[in-house]
Amino acid sequence: MAVLHITEADLARNTASVLDRVQAGVEVIIDRDAMPVAVLRAARPRRRKLSEIAASLPERSVATLDPDFAADVQDFVDRHREPSNSRDWE
Repeated sequence: MAVLHITEADLARNTASVLDRVQAGVEVIIDRDAMPVAVLRAARPRRRKLSEIAASLPERSVATLDPDFAADVQDFVDRHREPSNSRDWE
């Protein structure tokens, strides 16, 4: 992960730009009088249990989970364990 040191004045002047960098994966260390006082890094996405997601569905939803759902997901994961090639993403 890339790390960027900036002053609090730089943060105040360029907040949107700094947040764009953080969102892109850069860790930003904010310095005051040449001493680090804060670290900004991208927030981790909130993870929820499937039961929480199902409970949040509207009453009229027709979504259902069949009894083999977990096995189907595990089967998919097991069949796709090859390493990713980041060059394919470009």
